[in-house]
Amino acid sequence: MKKIVMKFGGTSVATGENIRHVANLIADHAGEDCRVVVVVSALDGVTDQLIQVAEEAKKRKSEYIRDFKQKILARHLSAADEAIEDKQVKEEVEQVLKARVDELEQVLKGIGYVSELTPKTRDTVLSFGEKLSAPIVSGVLKDIGLKSQYLTGGEAGIVTDSNYGEAGLLMNVTKYQVKKKIEPQLKEGAIPVITGFIATTQDGETTTLGRGGSDYTATIMGAALAADEVWIWTDVDGLMTSDPKIVPSAKTISKLAFEEATELTIFGAKAMHPRALEPARNENIPVRIRNVFDPKNPGTLISKNHEVKTKDGVKAVTLVNNVAVITVSGAGMVGAPGTAAKVFDVLGRENINILMISQSVSESNISLVIQRSLLERAVSTLDIHLLGRDFIREVEPEDDVCVVAVLGAGMKGMPGVASRIFTAVAKEGINVRMIAQGSSELNVSFVVKETDGEETVRAIHKEFKLDKK
Repeated sequence: MKKIVMKFGGTSVATGENIRHVANLIADHAGEDCRVVVVVSALDGVTDQLIQVAEEAKKRKSEYIRDFKQKILARHLSAADEAIEDKQVKEEVEQVLKARVDELEQVLKGIGYVSELTPKTRDTVLSFGEKLSAPIVSGVLKDIGLKSQYLTGGEAGIVTDSNYGEAGLLMNVTKYQVKKKIEPQLKEGAIPVITGFIATTQDGETTTLGRGGSDYTATIMGAALAADEVWIWTDVDGLMTSDPKIVPSAKTISKLAFEEATELTIFGAKAMHPRALEPARNENIPVRIRNVFDPKNPGTLISKNHEVKTKDGVKAVTLVNNVAVITVSGAGMVGAPGTAAKVFDVLGRENINILMISQSVSESNISLVIQRSLLERAVSTLDIHLLGRDFIREVEPEDDVCVVAVLGAGMKGMPGVASRIFTAVAKEGINVRMIAQGSSELNVSFVVKETDGEETVRAIHKEFKLDKK
């Protein structure tokens, strides 16, 4: 018996009409020879609204909370009314929605009473997006004649640590719990509808897996249940050779290795959460990214068995904006052990993540790429802790830059790839500010001026004829 985990994102369940479409897609695949587990995100835009209302609640804006309660309840009731035809099923779902919105209101009032929004409480608030969408999807499945039950990620057995906001998975206990709770439902022919993004600690406290964590939920469920495939239904055809807004001729990549797909998602491909591939990769479960609005399109298949090497080695080129470069330099850095460690330690203590690193062999400077929003804090931190010491003489920031990443497993061991990349860039008169390539050779990343970013991507896409593949 085949098992498929299907995850549906926010745009897939944005309206009642969309949810009905999703239910029909599920029905097309569910049957005696195929058991389906469904993971759903919050309705499109709801998570952002919950973040905002939590912040307003902290400011004791009771009128804002009342208005929000009415609006979010009305939206979900409208979606349920549009998607569900059976009167009894509709009434059952409406009762659940009203009860959960009342519960959300109480949480928000509690935040207002103490004028404090802790990471733990914030996770509780954010969990309501999926807690409201899952009952509707489950209700529509019942409406079209299928057995279904909705569960939160915690109720389904996903257990994490208590790092609220970006909880770490406890995989061994999760595998045991998921099998114990979900396998009996599948044997009975039911379709579990599980809230994405949400999990629970071993003490039963609600946690979240980070923004976009519904993908992660899907692959966790797939790994725990030894699924045949995990399907990520989204609003694009799959992972692409580049952003079609920058390169209109960009093509969908039909097959990718896990390593390549991970690099693509980390470097900004929006079709998937970067951490999501890890559980599937560990258990060798293929992941397919498909377009919910074009279900006949096979999308992108990600698997250990699909490291398809292209003639030129390159499969995709992507652009990462909203970044900045900091160059730390000083003659005293030369031959001084631990210099880089001191720089990284200072930034790490401020929770500033380093996206890319480049150091000259002379050791007289280190260049770092970080998120642009953290630039001011990073520079001031380095100034306070390191500037003027014996080894560091200058901290130079640049905020008008972007990162271009060229990706492909086939680049490994292939001579001349880097030469072609930088020749194509040079022909456009574009100056490269910083370069980094790992020993895996899966990607070449480099920094250019932000104004040159899109032209750089187009030049490389054209050089490697990615629109022909």
